[in-house]
Amino acid sequence: MMKPFLDDQLHGVFATRFYRRPNPIGLSVVRLIQRDGLRLKIQSVDMLDGTPLLDIKPYIPEFDVHSVDKLGWYARRAHP
Repeated sequence: MMKPFLDDQLHGVFATRFYRRPNPIGLSVVRLIQRDGLRLKIQSVDMLDGTPLLDIKPYIPEFDVHSVDKLGWYARRAHP
């Protein structure tokens, strides 16, 4: 259990974006700023330095934006 930065209540690690996860694979949507050979310069990264990059996919609005029915604890979080 841990307390996410967006709430003051404890939640399970899989219900949060906590950086110490049992499985270190995550997903981030980033903005590609520049490509230089095999190097990519990106912006808006939601990961720690040194995180292995496993896969890169293009952002396709028809596939990558999903509406949700429930937000779980996030919808009930404590507001400062």
